[in-house]
Amino acid sequence: MSEPNRTTSVDIPPPVAMLQMIAGLWMSRAIYIAAKLGIADLLKDKPQSSKELAQATGMHAPSLYRVLRALASVGVFAEDEQGCFALTPLAATLRSDLPGSLRAFAIAELGEDHYPAWGEVLHSVKTGEIAFDHLFGLDVWQYRSQHPEDGRIFDEAMASFSSVVNAAIVTSYDFSSIGNIVDVGGGDGSLITSILKANPGMKGVLFDLPHVIAGARRRIEAEGLAERCEVVAGDAFTSVPSGGDAYLLKWIIHDWDEEHSVAILKNCHRAMAEQGKLLLVEARVPPGNTPSFHKFMDLNMLVMTGGRERTEVEYQALLEAAGFRLTRTIPTPSEMDVMEGARA
Repeated sequence: MSEPNRTTSVDIPPPVAMLQMIAGLWMSRAIYIAAKLGIADLLKDKPQSSKELAQATGMHAPSLYRVLRALASVGVFAEDEQGCFALTPLAATLRSDLPGSLRAFAIAELGEDHYPAWGEVLHSVKTGEIAFDHLFGLDVWQYRSQHPEDGRIFDEAMASFSSVVNAAIVTSYDFSSIGNIVDVGGGDGSLITSILKANPGMKGVLFDLPHVIAGARRRIEAEGLAERCEVVAGDAFTSVPSGGDAYLLKWIIHDWDEEHSVAILKNCHRAMAEQGKLLLVEARVPPGNTPSFHKFMDLNMLVMTGGRERTEVEYQALLEAAGFRLTRTIPTPSEMDVMEGARA
């Protein structure tokens, strides 16, 4: 039985609810500051005052206090009667030393190259063009190759995100029938190493751009998988390694529009074994008014890359355009699911 006087979100007057949404920009920027300064790491052992935190980070103590007070009001940190701030479960997600940390993700998505690009979002909505390209005069991949520190933070963000998703993929999808898997755009190698360790009879190929594979090679060697996993440099828009029993693409297709997505998928179609499988690891946007993080991530793709988040029906259409049919979708206990395709 509910408490008779308890206020729920339904009871919030629309103007108040809208003000809370408008304040979302301020909230996200405050989270960015906390992440950038490493506040959660500084608080992992004990609460500290804003003065102590300011001394540790080189900030202006009264101004830092205002940021932390605002975050504490929404459950990110907690302020005690002495004016000291402590970690909360929400704040702990910004610790850099915990599995699945969102610190780098917050820095990358709420600041650095994203924040100025989002200032041009109206350009994207008006023209359909990529706001980032319009602002910087080059695409985000070229930008990160020229700004290695931003690229490093983005890679760290993806690695932290992947640490949770990879485990969900390995435990949810049965890879046992696959003899040779090709990880297209495999990045740091974290997913393919997880799959190979869980499937000792399997061999693999990690395929990515030349400037990416050095880190992947180090990981594969450190995991003792060098004899089972080949590392190949190349461009998926040109070709991918041939002969794989399965072609795995995790969070790759969402970066691209239909034309580029179909080009990558057709190259996989040409390269794979006759009875090969295509494994797309992506988020499925739910239909209708169902709330979803990925409906807003879709706007981020509009601004940053020209890609998009898609519904399952839209992914099915992409597969068909590339000569595949969607055979099944395997949910995972993460934001991502595995969509399995076969030659049509």
